[in-house]
Amino acid sequence: MLGLDALELARIQFAFTVSFHILFPAITIGLASYLAVLEGLWLKTQDDTYRQLYHFWSKIFAVNFGMGVVSGLVMAYQFGTNWSFFSEFAGNITGPLLTYEVLTAFFLEAGFWG
Repeated sequence: MLGLDALELARIQFAFTVSFHILFPAITIGLASYLAVLEGLWLKTQDDTYRQLYHFWSKIFAVNFGMGVVSGLVMAYQFGTNWSFFSEFAGNITGPLLTYEVLTAFFLEAGFWG
């Protein structure tokens, strides 16, 4: 094999998960701004093209939001499985920070929902 131990493999797996997850919140926040502009243009001009674009991108927004939630759950689950000793040692510090991150990210993205 490549001579990788369990710790290095866990680090690689977590790096992939975090790199994969960050795409979804970033795209969700960007799409929310774009959807707000499209809806504003539709309300101002009453041009049906903006409404159609809004409805098209809102479906992609919904799928992207769902993927962000799922990949975030996987990432949080890995703290308990791959990093259980670290979580036990630093849980009093990382626990509140993760709770804050989950709540703010979820409510920020859910606020863009509607």
